[in-house]
Amino acid sequence: MSRSNEEKKHPPAGTSAVSILHLILLLLPGEPPPAVMARCVSCHGPAKQRGGLRLDSDSRALAGGDSGAALVPGKPADSAILRRVASAGNDRMPPSGSPLNPVEIKELTGWVSGLKPGAATGDSRPHWAFSTPVRAKPPGTTNPAQSANPVDAFIRGRLAAAGLEPSPPADKATLLRRLHLDLTGLPPSPAETEAFIRDPDPKAWEKRVDRLLASPRHAERWARHWLDTVRFAESHGFEMNQARPNAWPYRDWVIRSLLEDKPYDRFVMEQIAGDRLGAPEATGFLVGGPWDQVKSPDPALTAQQRADELADMAGTLGSAFLGLTLGCARCHGHKFDPITQADYHAITAALAGTRHGETALPASAAESPRLEAIRKERLAIEASVAPLESRLRPPVTHALNTEPLGPVMARFARMSITASSGAQPCIDEFEVIDQAGNNAARGARVSVSGTLPGIAIHQAVHLTDGRYGNDHSWIGNERDSGWLMVDLGKVVQVHEARWSRDRGGEERVFTDRVPTAYSIETSADGSDWKRVAGSANRLPKGRKVLSPKPGPPLSEAETARLVEAAAKLAELDAMEKKLTGGAKAYAGTFAEPGPLRRFHRGDPTQPREEVPPGTIRGLGQGGPFPPGLPEPERRLALARWIASPSNPLTARVIVNRLWQHHFGEGIVATPSDFGRNGAAPSHPELLDWLACELVANNWSPRSIHRLIVTSATYRQAGAMRPEAMTKDAGNRMLWRFAPRRLEAEAIRDGILAACGNLDLAMYGPGFDLFEPNSNYVKVYTPRKTFGPPQWRRMVYQAKPRMQLDDIFGAFDCPDAGQIAPRRSRSITPLQALALLNSPFMEQQAGIMADRLHREAADDGARVDLLFRLVNGRLPDAEEKSGALALVADAGLPALCRAVLNSSEWLFIR
Repeated sequence: MSRSNEEKKHPPAGTSAVSILHLILLLLPGEPPPAVMARCVSCHGPAKQRGGLRLDSDSRALAGGDSGAALVPGKPADSAILRRVASAGNDRMPPSGSPLNPVEIKELTGWVSGLKPGAATGDSRPHWAFSTPVRAKPPGTTNPAQSANPVDAFIRGRLAAAGLEPSPPADKATLLRRLHLDLTGLPPSPAETEAFIRDPDPKAWEKRVDRLLASPRHAERWARHWLDTVRFAESHGFEMNQARPNAWPYRDWVIRSLLEDKPYDRFVMEQIAGDRLGAPEATGFLVGGPWDQVKSPDPALTAQQRADELADMAGTLGSAFLGLTLGCARCHGHKFDPITQADYHAITAALAGTRHGETALPASAAESPRLEAIRKERLAIEASVAPLESRLRPPVTHALNTEPLGPVMARFARMSITASSGAQPCIDEFEVIDQAGNNAARGARVSVSGTLPGIAIHQAVHLTDGRYGNDHSWIGNERDSGWLMVDLGKVVQVHEARWSRDRGGEERVFTDRVPTAYSIETSADGSDWKRVAGSANRLPKGRKVLSPKPGPPLSEAETARLVEAAAKLAELDAMEKKLTGGAKAYAGTFAEPGPLRRFHRGDPTQPREEVPPGTIRGLGQGGPFPPGLPEPERRLALARWIASPSNPLTARVIVNRLWQHHFGEGIVATPSDFGRNGAAPSHPELLDWLACELVANNWSPRSIHRLIVTSATYRQAGAMRPEAMTKDAGNRMLWRFAPRRLEAEAIRDGILAACGNLDLAMYGPGFDLFEPNSNYVKVYTPRKTFGPPQWRRMVYQAKPRMQLDDIFGAFDCPDAGQIAPRRSRSITPLQALALLNSPFMEQQAGIMADRLHREAADDGARVDLLFRLVNGRLPDAEEKSGALALVADAGLPALCRAVLNSSEWLFIR
């Protein structure tokens, strides 16, 4: 007999913990067998979650565990929990004690059969962020003019419900300064402020908004917000922290994208699959995080490093675009959100072909015709020699290379190397195969031309020790040159030689130092040598023949023709490189990754079942991709899923980020965590309305900016109101515009602009705020002197990871060690000291004083001009009197330093 709802909610006194747990499970639709589920939660409840599976609430049961879904509503045959309880093998559940009897299994089967997808109640109802945004109608107000902007209708509706009124508008000078600092990070000039105050046009505000949104200064300002979100920096991090000199193209791509108001869905897709979408530098997003250059010889540590790289990519993708903490599912199913460990590995499988490194950028449009001619000439030459090349052996490889020797009678075999693919040649094993198919060189005595000093693992003994891989190899001591000789101990009939550079088969395989030009000789007595094999009949490294056609050895004339063609092809390659400039971007390299397996508890040394690339099943329309997708198509499929209008998170997350940077706090206060552990939205209907508006306006970020900054809510005064403070001290309902301190970049850029020496040059390699050095472990010593090369906007600083400059690092700059979707805003003595006494400020105060002397006739006019340049207004009588006294006592530069350290200058109000 079914229990009443009251009994389900309120268990009787004295009920055991296990009984309470199974009563909680009764919140699942249908009626689970109590005795069965009570046994399950002893291992899959709050105390223990074996396999990452919890069964003590409906959402957790339906979310599944490390191996995926445990329950499939209505499909007992597809439900892992049914398979495990019915199993007679080692995977039987429960693993100890008596198994479930047939009656219990039948009851459990009937319960799962009766479940319906989406019918769950209780906490399995979709979290607000996982449901499709709904475009609610903006609430009405008694004054329609106040709600002409839908943003105001939502805000005023919430205020009215709390018995609050919005604040009146701020004065025009304050508004213009707010708008300029917010949208561009630079203060308005005195002339701009004066013109705006005097402009009688009722549309003056909207026109100024449109002009600033279309400005390059806006793109530069808001690019910094995005670069924080995706942990972008221009060094590798870790102990070496070497610079990435070609990381800046990604930063420039972000700025250009914002300048052209690129649709946000396209903005997302290019960062994941830009190499397929005509924006190869955009994939700098994937490899924008830290990278450990120092690789371990230990395969387990190497595998862990690679797993960490993929975790960084997947975690940043999840936080930046979806507002989800994907990394929480790396070792087990997410404890709060519908992300299984299999989902996490499906995302990493989609990204697994990505590795840190540089990629070549395409040539400019002006060079395209010449490049096309070069490529046509190359194709013609390659076609002309293709019949000859088809008779050649494949090019050398880092893996197994086979050399036919005869048969020939020999005791000695020698390999002489005259070129390699880089640095000193390296070989991990040299084998000589006799007539019985055995390696006659195994354990044979070996001699070499020399060995690279200082590295113990690369010794000659490894050439014949029977072990493969880089850690068991020999490296010569001369670049592109060396020889090795093996003594078989007796004369034997040999048929074949085999050699390799790295045949280890590990995840990280070394492909450098491969011998590319060589000859192999044999001798029966060590004196009379016969050349029996070599590279002369191999294709050049990197060339391929689609249809090999064995034929007679090449004649001297045919060989000469190939040599001539190779020289011409090398010439064309050099011309192409010159035309393209060899431009590169730190945007990753891509290759087919092979299968990826789920790592038990996140440990790459404990691989389990293969996981196909895919998306998060719990967010709807997710799951594995079609089988056989090549590497770039995997990333493109992932990008399309994220950027789909049907994805419930993507649009919500970005409009919340825009709102946050305009008001200081997002509608959701945790901008990169929209999951159950994140903050609830202060205005959920407004958030959904903005998300729908973004998609309806072709994903235009500029359309959302305009809606926000043209609202009456944005234009409110910032004064404190005691009656509002008692009801909403945190201003979450936005009854005023809350002042906030400028970020470091806007402070520095604004100082340079006010002093008149800001360099507005855009794009290209950045400037350095640290002294140059080429140490193996990079040393970052802050500069003490500054000049025009350092006077560009701070977004163009070559920002290192884990290092902050002495002056503006004190203003809560993130160090890019991890994502920084929201900066802290501290007020510390070090900030004031930096703005008073640093070499940079002393220099800029002197430059400002020089400007004031040039542009104003006397000290009174200079004080007026200083206040207009910095604060957008004239000083009052008391301020002017004090300023003149300071000038008379300490000089004009001292006044400049004081004003540039004032709260009024440092805050958006």
